[in-house]
Amino acid sequence: MMRLLIFLLGCMMVSCDSKKMDTSQESKDREWSFWDSMKHPKNNLPSVAKIELGERLFYDPALSSDYSTSCASCHEPSIAFADSVPFSIGAKGRRAQRNSPSIVNVGYMPHFMAEGGVKNLELQVIAPIENELEMDFTVIEACKRLNDLPAYREAFRLVWQDSATPFTLTRSIAAYERTIVGGTSPYDSFLKGDEKALTSSAENGMDLFFSDRLGCVGCHSGVLLTNFEIENNGLDSIYEDKGKYRLTLSKEDQGKFKVPSLRNVALTAPYMHDGRFETMAEVIHHYESGGAPHPNKSVKLKQFELNESERADLISFLESLTDAEISY
Repeated sequence: MMRLLIFLLGCMMVSCDSKKMDTSQESKDREWSFWDSMKHPKNNLPSVAKIELGERLFYDPALSSDYSTSCASCHEPSIAFADSVPFSIGAKGRRAQRNSPSIVNVGYMPHFMAEGGVKNLELQVIAPIENELEMDFTVIEACKRLNDLPAYREAFRLVWQDSATPFTLTRSIAAYERTIVGGTSPYDSFLKGDEKALTSSAENGMDLFFSDRLGCVGCHSGVLLTNFEIENNGLDSIYEDKGKYRLTLSKEDQGKFKVPSLRNVALTAPYMHDGRFETMAEVIHHYESGGAPHPNKSVKLKQFELNESERADLISFLESLTDAEISY
């Protein structure tokens, strides 16, 4: 059953030129404001009935051409609404082009898709339905199918005083997706004053993560541990998937992808846009190396070296970002 949003106090903001986290009351107030700041479009304000309809649609494979694939097929609740394989399998057994990211806290994101080219959640809903490698359908045909079902006809009438249309379908799903919220990790508890919430290893890893030595917060900062930027993180010298370049055709955008949130990262393997890394240890090794040479590689990347104990501590901290409960 759908659970209504629970807004919780989150992580402290990090100063990029300091090794210490801001623990002032002003910072705490700012972070509380973040969790309470989700914006809803004026033409898609939430209601219980609308969210319940969106939840039903999210789990319904009728939105795919062959009734095989729902939104939840690639965004599984048990693993923070991500997938456990490098490339999800869509309608007709086709393989998607990119790894499916977690959509926990998606309602706080300023843009969507790996290139950041979609500016609102309602429009994002269209992409997987229309993608032949994912749901292999059209929004128009999906609406026709739903309108042939009496239960859906009645549900759309009650919520929208209308039938299933591209407008009502996308907004119903988006309304549900905005209820998928975390903020219940041991890290959050620690920041709220529970000094026993983190193990000593996780605390050591937290210090490493926020240090200038590693520079993780150059990209993974703020409440959601992402700066929301589109960056080249040095995965390759030559990219098969050229990232944002596919959207802009600008050479300066080759190999650039959206910086993901690190919340629930321990649940969302494999990692990167192509799922090439199976473990967090592999990801850390990549960043220790400084990445492959590429003219677009972010200047924020720099080589560093960790010993085995430090690597274990850093992984412990990343594990502490796992939510005890995700509202949805």
